[in-house]
Amino acid sequence: MKTLTAEEREQFVQNIINEWRKATPDQLARGRAWYRTAHQLADMISEGNVMAGAGVIAALSANKSWPENQRLAAATFENGEPNGHVHDALAKAAKILAGTDPAEVLPMDAKTGNFYRCILDPEDAEAVCVDRHAHDIAVGETYGNRERGLSAKSRYALIAHCYREAAMRLEELPSTVQAVTWVVRVEDLAGTGTRPMNGREQHE
Repeated sequence: MKTLTAEEREQFVQNIINEWRKATPDQLARGRAWYRTAHQLADMISEGNVMAGAGVIAALSANKSWPENQRLAAATFENGEPNGHVHDALAKAAKILAGTDPAEVLPMDAKTGNFYRCILDPEDAEAVCVDRHAHDIAVGETYGNRERGLSAKSRYALIAHCYREAAMRLEELPSTVQAVTWVVRVEDLAGTGTRPMNGREQHE
């Protein structure tokens, strides 16, 4: 990925702010509540161990719709073992279920680790879950199946920084800005030629 100029970074920030400003009152309300609701889910399925609940949800989130992510995480606690995902995700979830700190298991500088942080503490002022939609909002282009480069730490950090900058200007939490703009984007895309919305999809 090429190094962006200051002007290009500023355009990314403006793209995020513009997406935020498209939100209806209902979209704003749902986006603001998203991570609080996920936190409550983590608490419920783990019977009060929110850290483990959030960790298992995050570990099993990659390439799963939000309804499927919830189902797999709940089943993990009900059955005492994770199932229904790739080996790496299952191994991470199993370690967390066994008591390992999720921060020692998940990639904390990538999407999964930041997703965990946002669920664990919806008031976290730094964490940003950059999934495919968050990336495309920032760059102002729908990538479809093209590689976004989010596995590169520098690319992920760049997009996350732009969300923090946009959030500072909007006087909101970065996770709130990400969640609200996500709701706006997927509801704009629903019914188009791109993949239709199926809950909150978690990718990359």
